[in-house]
Amino acid sequence: MFMGTYEHGLDAKGRVIIPAKLREELGESFVVTLGLDGCLFAYPQSEWEIFADKLKSLPGTKEGRKLQRAFLANAETCDMDKQGRVLIPAKLRDKAGLSKEVVFVGVLSKLEIWSKEKWAGIDDDVDDIEDLMENMAQYDLTL
Repeated sequence: MFMGTYEHGLDAKGRVIIPAKLREELGESFVVTLGLDGCLFAYPQSEWEIFADKLKSLPGTKEGRKLQRAFLANAETCDMDKQGRVLIPAKLRDKAGLSKEVVFVGVLSKLEIWSKEKWAGIDDDVDDIEDLMENMAQYDLTL
């Protein structure tokens, strides 16, 4: 299970070091695709297959096809080198606004990859824990 927040720099070639604590679970080869709220999602191969099966089972409606295209047309397999670096494809870097500083956020079965600037706004929302806690009951979550 992925959790935690880690910051790393993106080099001039578009490579970033995967935090050491995340490498084993992510695997040497994993899938990166568009995420929600302006980030990228990175899935270990096993989790990607589960997600792809869910996409495959969507109905052939216009909305189902759009979801399949959004995630699959933008999916890329990425390979980690011996130094723990990975090249994030330029198309995905551009769509997520990744430039110099990258934030990895562990979210259960996947990693979210954010630009530092975008993450700062999202992190402010997460820090408002009182509002979040008030909504926990509707999801059957208790402390």
